[in-house]
Amino acid sequence: MCGSIGFVATALAAMLHYKVMHLKDIQRPSRYINHEINAIYKDGVPHGQVQVRMALAFPDIYDVGMSHLGMKILYHIVNSLPWAQAERAFHPWVDMEAAMRVDGKTLRSLESQTPLAGFDVVGFSLQYELSYTSVLNMLDLADIPVRSADRNNSHPLIIGGGPCTHNPAPMAPFLDAQLIGDGEDAIVEILEVLRLYKRDGDGKRDSLLAALARVEGMYVPSVHGKGARIKRRYIADLDTAPVPVAPIVPYAEIIHDRVAVEVSRGCAMGCRYCQAGMIYRPVRERSPERVLEIASESIKNTGYSDVAFVSLSAGDYPCLPQLIKGFNNRFKDQRVAVSLPSLRVAAVNNEVLEEIRSVRKTGFTIAPEAATERLRAVINKDFLDEDYERAVDMLFKEGWQNLKLYFMLGLPTETSRDIEAIPEMVTRAIKIAKRHSRRFMNMSVSVSPFVPKAHTPFQWHGQASLEYMREKKTYLMKNLRKINFRGQDAELSMLEAAFARGGEETARLVEAAWREGARLDGWSELFDYNIWQRAMENSGIDAEVLASKEFGLRDPLPWDMVDTGLRKEFLIKEYESSLAGQKTKDCLSSCTACGLKCRGEGQSARKADCGSIPTISSGPSGQGRPHVPRTPIKVRARFIKGGPLRMLGHRELMNHIMRAMNRAGLKLEYSQGFHPSPKVSFGPPLGVGVAGASEYFDMEIQPLLALAEIKDRMNQALGEGMEILELYPAALKVKAVQSFACRYLYEFMHPEGKSPEGLDKFVKMSEFVVQREKGPVDVRPMVESAEDLGGGRVQMMLVDLQDKNVRLDEIARAVFEMPASALEITRVALYGKTPEGEWAMPHEPQAIAMTQKGKNSKNKGRGRRR
Repeated sequence: MCGSIGFVATALAAMLHYKVMHLKDIQRPSRYINHEINAIYKDGVPHGQVQVRMALAFPDIYDVGMSHLGMKILYHIVNSLPWAQAERAFHPWVDMEAAMRVDGKTLRSLESQTPLAGFDVVGFSLQYELSYTSVLNMLDLADIPVRSADRNNSHPLIIGGGPCTHNPAPMAPFLDAQLIGDGEDAIVEILEVLRLYKRDGDGKRDSLLAALARVEGMYVPSVHGKGARIKRRYIADLDTAPVPVAPIVPYAEIIHDRVAVEVSRGCAMGCRYCQAGMIYRPVRERSPERVLEIASESIKNTGYSDVAFVSLSAGDYPCLPQLIKGFNNRFKDQRVAVSLPSLRVAAVNNEVLEEIRSVRKTGFTIAPEAATERLRAVINKDFLDEDYERAVDMLFKEGWQNLKLYFMLGLPTETSRDIEAIPEMVTRAIKIAKRHSRRFMNMSVSVSPFVPKAHTPFQWHGQASLEYMREKKTYLMKNLRKINFRGQDAELSMLEAAFARGGEETARLVEAAWREGARLDGWSELFDYNIWQRAMENSGIDAEVLASKEFGLRDPLPWDMVDTGLRKEFLIKEYESSLAGQKTKDCLSSCTACGLKCRGEGQSARKADCGSIPTISSGPSGQGRPHVPRTPIKVRARFIKGGPLRMLGHRELMNHIMRAMNRAGLKLEYSQGFHPSPKVSFGPPLGVGVAGASEYFDMEIQPLLALAEIKDRMNQALGEGMEILELYPAALKVKAVQSFACRYLYEFMHPEGKSPEGLDKFVKMSEFVVQREKGPVDVRPMVESAEDLGGGRVQMMLVDLQDKNVRLDEIARAVFEMPASALEITRVALYGKTPEGEWAMPHEPQAIAMTQKGKNSKNKGRGRRR
């Protein structure tokens, strides 16, 4: 064998052989490993100081839940209390759930692995009606009765919050209480009730629920009668509202993998289909100074290179151009890019586009919603066709190649002409794009059926039939064949509408569907309408009848107990105006008398002073200071990957290291062009679950810090499971480790410490043929040597052959007669050949001295896990 690896010390064994149930057989185990950067643990808090423990439960998978800003805010607020603790729990993906049920494992929190049943309170975030079955499934996985009537003093309090609680009826039988309105305004008060109850209460669950019912905004079905009115909770000033500036940085790639800063809450436009635009009224704007402060601290603490300025209508934030310009002045040197959520057509302007593209073009979404001016008047969408063409023209003129358009179908008063106009509107955008560039334009169109929601002017209007929605979706698919088209399933939207306006009887349908196997219904690959049809039969609830139901304007509604502050007369007037095709001005232009006190009493929308935005930062990192470029240097890093981080995939590992570089304050060099990227390259990928005792990456940086300080900073930023062993100066054109390495020393360990019976047999074979996608391959020559170290440990030297790379699973099955995922595997060392024909490790002088000469044909298998 090529040299001994003395640095693989016994002290590393625990980290490099981290064991966790089934994770190597689970899809994306990084969802479950915990230990993320900025996660909060209170293990060291003196015994008894933490008096209330809360599980923040998100009824969807980690990727979705960790993208939700509201959960991050509540996590921050609760853990800032010395006497309270918040931990997170998510719905497992189907493979993990199956493993849990087979092994009899209960659902636990991420941070301390405490069973959910062991918390004082479990709070569910209800963002989407199709998550209701997942709430029940999480309760069942936690061994908590799904119906509140079946729970007793030994069970935690189960509460819900989020926009879906504005019609609390469908989940009332399952949740002990629901909070209506802004959670950050009430969460401390709720926990105080629990704290006092645990200290001074009589131990009766009914007494606790009665105390909770006295908290403004809390709806407690077992306490409140039918005539109750629950006034929503409301944050009046976003500048003083608590917000995390060190949010958790996931290892797994999540849906919105960036810093999100809320610039405003609420919307003044008055779109008649939009529930959020109604229930979050009035508009409250965060000052640009505070936005920049939050963004600056969050970037420093997370290492993200993308920031989203989010709100219901970010384009209407009055200081948006100045805010982005001030942000770019501060962070352009760090290549931190700005993105925005979907914009109204009228909100697209040159000033904003120029500032966004000055760093890096991010994705762009425009939401016309309706393709004819007549239908836009019905839904109160205030723009003309020429406004749309002007916006699209500006976008492509500024060099964008990607555009997503969002439409709805089945809107009230919709005709065939309104549907036919959608492909025409898309075609106009394509023609405009071709005027500006001959390059390929990535145009995508998303179409969703209209869903009537509570507390909107369309709350009385029934949804279009399933037959209608299917027919129109089919028409659009045929007429948008050359476009990336995504259409929401009509059945999903129908169920959403049924629960959005359903009464308490719909709880029977939720439970029946869950018992039939429904969960994670928002995922198209898991949604099974056959399950829901059986559930409808079993429960006697016809969801389509509920979805299409027309309410009379004076009929009692299932959500009448919720007081959002909007007058019902205002909603009726808006509904009648919609049917007459009359638009209503936005409520910042003139008061629409909706019932909210938006002027005076401290509730008026903030008029930000756009001229006061600071342009240069004098922060601790020198962010925004004029930068004098120096000649960059190339540094090769040698590091350990182990512990929980052995479960990261290669891309997840790269993201983690890149963000650690940013947190460490390194000044990276970037490529040129439309999409600049940092000049960082990595060695051959490790498979998920495989540890590395000597891995590598190269980085090109400005020589602002000594290598010793860079190493210290990086090790502080990397966290548990990774460590930089050493940094080596290298030539700027040094041959990449990915191209250099073709020989690998691995250590395999049997889970039960057994010596592999197949080892001697395999070594003696002259060939061992396996079947690959492109035909048979003899893998025997890929094993140069193998040594039984005893105790179930085998060390092998493996080598790539021309265009065929080593696959560990093939070797494991040949020698151990089991898949690689069943073994503990560590890549101990990498080797490549020097020009003199000798083997060397990538950090050795003869390897670092090698430069890249043209294209390297050896490494055709780039990116394959070895």
